[in-house]
Amino acid sequence: MSGNAHRSDDATYDRSSLLRSLIDTYSRPLSRYFARRVSSGQDVPDLVQEVFLRLSTLDDPASIRQRDSFIFVTAANVLKDRYRRERTGAAWSATDPIDDMDMEGSDFAPDRVLESKQAADLIRRALAELPDRTRAVFVRRMIEGMKMADIADVMMISTRAAEKHQARALAHVAERLREWRRD
Repeated sequence: MSGNAHRSDDATYDRSSLLRSLIDTYSRPLSRYFARRVSSGQDVPDLVQEVFLRLSTLDDPASIRQRDSFIFVTAANVLKDRYRRERTGAAWSATDPIDDMDMEGSDFAPDRVLESKQAADLIRRALAELPDRTRAVFVRRMIEGMKMADIADVMMISTRAAEKHQARALAHVAERLREWRRD
C-alpha cells in the first residue's frame, strides 16, 4: 500500500512541477498578450492568473499536446468571458430596477428574504458535494455563462461529457432543493 501512496505523491509532485513550469514559461508571454488587449494594465495579473487557474482544473495538464496553442486559446477564452461579464454587468446596472426603488416599505417580506438566503446556502452546499469537474462545468455554465463547447475546450473534454456533467449537477441541486422544500 505504501507503494501506491508513493505513486500518488509522485503524481502530485509531477503535476505541481508541470504547473510551476507552465507558469514560469508562460507568465511573461501571457502578460504581454493581455497587455496588448486590455485598457487597464491592472487587470493583466488577474487575467494571467485565470489562465493558470483553468489549467490547474484539468485532470492531466501533461496531456496538452500543443501547449502554446492551447494556452493562448485559453487566454482568448478568458478575454471573451471577461468581456461577456462586463457587457452583462453594464447592461444589468443600466437597467437595474433595484437602484430606482425606495427600499423603505419594500415588498420584500422578511420571511421571503430569509428563505432566499437559505436556498442560496443550500445550493452552495449542494455544489460542494459535487465532484470537482462536475462543479467546474456547472459554475462555468451557470455562473460565468460560458457555452458548453467553450467549457469542453477549456476542460479538454467532449461537449457531450460537459453536458453530462451539467445534467448531473442540475439534477443534484434540484434534488437537494426538493428535499429542502419537503422539510
